[in-house]
This record gives sequence, C-alpha cells and structure tokens, in this order.
Amino acid sequence: MPLPERDGAWVALPPNAHRTDERPNVILICVDQWRGDCLSILDHPDVQTPYLDQLAGCGAIATQAYSATPTCVPARMALMTGLTQETHRRVGYQDGVTFDVPLQETLPGAFREAGYQTQAIGKMHYWPERVRIGFDDVLLHDGYLHHSRGRTRDAAWFDDYLVWLRQQEGTSAVEDYIDNGIGCNSVVARPWDKAESLHPTNWVISQAERWLYRRDPTVPFFLYLSFHRPHAPYDPPQWAYDRYSTKELREPPVGDWEEEVLAGLERDWDPTSHVAHYRPRDVHQALAGYYGHMTHIDAQISRLMQVLGEFGQAENTYVAFVSDHGDMMGDHNLWRKGYPYEGSAHVPLLIAGPDVVPGTRIDEIVELRDVMPTLLGLAGVEIPDAVQGRDFSSLLRGQGSRPWRKYLHGEHHLFGQSIQWIRADNLMYVWWSGSGREQLFDLNRDPQQLHDCIDDKEYQDQHQCMRSYLIESLTQRPEGFVRGGDLVVGAQCSCVSEQATSPHDNAR
Repeated sequence: MPLPERDGAWVALPPNAHRTDERPNVILICVDQWRGDCLSILDHPDVQTPYLDQLAGCGAIATQAYSATPTCVPARMALMTGLTQETHRRVGYQDGVTFDVPLQETLPGAFREAGYQTQAIGKMHYWPERVRIGFDDVLLHDGYLHHSRGRTRDAAWFDDYLVWLRQQEGTSAVEDYIDNGIGCNSVVARPWDKAESLHPTNWVISQAERWLYRRDPTVPFFLYLSFHRPHAPYDPPQWAYDRYSTKELREPPVGDWEEEVLAGLERDWDPTSHVAHYRPRDVHQALAGYYGHMTHIDAQISRLMQVLGEFGQAENTYVAFVSDHGDMMGDHNLWRKGYPYEGSAHVPLLIAGPDVVPGTRIDEIVELRDVMPTLLGLAGVEIPDAVQGRDFSSLLRGQGSRPWRKYLHGEHHLFGQSIQWIRADNLMYVWWSGSGREQLFDLNRDPQQLHDCIDDKEYQDQHQCMRSYLIESLTQRPEGFVRGGDLVVGAQCSCVSEQATSPHDNAR
C-alpha cells in the first residue's frame, strides 16, 4: 500500500492502516499459583495490585472462578481445551504425559482456524515441551521443569528464557535461574539475585514487546502470556520483596478441623512439605516473597498495557487475566496446591475489552474450562461443538439472563487418594476417597473455612444434596468411586484417568 500524500508531503500511516480485518485482538495472561483473594480490589489486607485493580475497574471481575483440578498440568488442559477433567483425563499432577485428548480442538487452534496469528510466551507445561497445541509459535519458559532438567540435555530443547539469560551482558555461559538455590516448591524466600530486567517476569513482557514489532499487521492476533510466578521460588526483585518483608502481614487462618484431617501428614523439617507448622518468621518471609511476586507482575502488566497503547492496539484488544490455581500459603497449615479449599482452588479472573461493561461483577461459579468459549465468544469466533465450558461473554456485555451451572465438580489426586469436591451455591463439600472423610463449609458465613459443619444438624439436608451431586458426577467413572448408588471408600485411582466418561457439561 503506498503512503498517502497530503499537501505534497509523505505522511506516516496510522498503526492499523494495513488492517482490512477489524476483528479484535485477544491477550490471555495466565499466572501460576495466584490465589483468588489476592487482589487489592477485593480488599485483601496486604496485597497491592493497583494495575490489575484498574483492569478490573475498566472491565469485569469474576468473583467465584475456580480451577476444578488445581495443579499446573490438569488446570492448563482445561484452560486450553475447554473440557472437563473427565474428558481431558488429567485428574492429578503428572509430567511427561503426551498432549492428546479425545477431542483435539484447542483455544489457540480455534483462533488460528479463524485467521488469527497466535503466539505463546512463557509457561506451557505440556508434553513434549515444544508441542504447539495450535499456536503458530511458542517462546518457552516453564520454570524449573523436573521432567526436563536432566544434565544430559541442552537447555535449548526446553527453555528459551535460560538460553536468552546466558546471552545477556554480565551473565555467563552457565548462568541459571536456580543459582540462588532456594527451590521451586520451597517456602524459603529471598530477593532476586540478578538485575531486575533479567527476571523471568520481565522476560515475558520484553518478548511480547519484541513480538508486537514482528507480528503480521494484516490480521488480528491471539497472544498468550504465561508467567511462572508467583509460584515459588519466592524471589521477586528487592523493591517488591521489601514492600512486604518489613510490614506486619495477616497470619494464615487455621480451621478447627486441621489436626484431625491432616494428622500424620506433617513434615515440619521440610521446606517443600504439603503440610507443615513452620515458624512464624519463615511463614512471614514466604508471604513477603509470594506477595512481592504479585506486585512485580502487576507492574509488568502495567508495562504491557502502555506498550499496547503505543502500538495503537489498546482500544481493539480484549485482555483476560487468570491463574491456573492458587496456593494454600499456610492456610490450615497447608502449602502448595491440589486441594479443594479456597486458597488452592479459587482463582482470579479479570476480563476487559472493547464492549465489556466497566465495573461488571460476575458472581456465578465459573471454571477454567469457561475461558476458551468466552474469549472466542467475545471475538466472534465460532466455538467448537466439543467444548464443554460455558460462554459468559453476554454477561460481560451486560446482556442475557444469568442461569448457570447447578454445581461444579472438582478433584485432585493427592496423598495417595483422590480428594473430590462439589461447589454449589454458598457451599463447598469435600470427600477424601481413601478415608471416606467428608467435610462441608458454608462460604457465606465462613469464607476462610474455619469450621467444618458436616456434623451440624442445620446442614444435614445440604450435606445429602451435595453428596448426591458428587455421586452423580462419579457414577460412570472407571475408578469405581460409586457402587450401588453410593460412594466407595478406597477405590484405586491415578493422576490420569483411563478413559473419557463425561462428554457433556449440561448439568454442571
């Protein structure tokens, strides 16, 4: 296209002058292990997230968003396929399982089929590491991926960030993000030991900025930006760590059920334990590192939005922010993830864009599988028939009715058994398959899950209703969780289900 002439002088084209396709761009930001309550717009007493608050104020916030299988591998399957765990078959954490599902539609694949340029930058956590799952290209940093970090393999096979780090001025050919030694699942915290510009969080946005120069300007884009943090190691830049390390922080709540349910699982000497009574000073340092990562990510998202504006793309781009799961961070003396409790299963979900009604609040129960159809719906891209999640784009636009799923079924393999749960109305019901232990929490009265009301007489009807929902969800499962219309204690299970059994999500 020739440059237009005005008064005898050549003038620059506006940013979108080459675009004949006016469909919106879509950016999906996924963070790792960010709790659903850790936003200052939700009145968290400690965390400061001013730029995410701004994103929520300009768009919508889903206050009851959940990860049905709250660890990295199964959660990201739901996010990228729009399928339930019964169908994508990941019901726990297991590395090295090839990315294959009975229904091969993916979120980037649907955008690509619709003519979008698709790019991923950051954490993927699929196998093999370089599988693109529908993206045109992937720039990869999964964090410390145990399954890949054997010293017999060059990092170039699985970690673009590490290759980049070793090429930067002032670093060496053996530079590594594990040089400080604090560990990728450890509660030990300390500030980042290199220049802030070399932090993996900054790298994601730096690579996004480079890509925006190199993208095809004639078509819309779907850009997936996936941060490894605030997942451990808790090593934010010094300024972000200091924001919290020097102030008093709210202590993690501990419920009246903790000792009975978790007896025998504690390993107080292990900084990577799932259950531990750590010293208050260690808990405080871990929280400072975790919250510091959040504030650092928040600042980099502000950087992204400024860059997007400079490229002239801000007004025609949907931006969504979500986490794959949360982190217990000492609640009930639990750490890490995989649990049904709010710290682990409840996630943040923010969406802003051209026609999202500012200040929208969605209080219905939504799940990661709903992100795919909702983003496709916002962009006007056809949603594949196989997708089981729900499109709530009409709610973001202030349109349509609000009937939603009757309940949400979640689960995760942990401690040698399956922890199953149901979330409906104001209640959370939990069943431990190995012991048969049941729990019931009223989240309206008790949002921190301090009291297990399973034996309270006033909740007996709700108990039976929630139990029936779980039986309904598990009746056809190959593990044998249900026999004769009732739950079976001690059924054998694994992290990957044998077969797909629930092809529809109509009731849930």
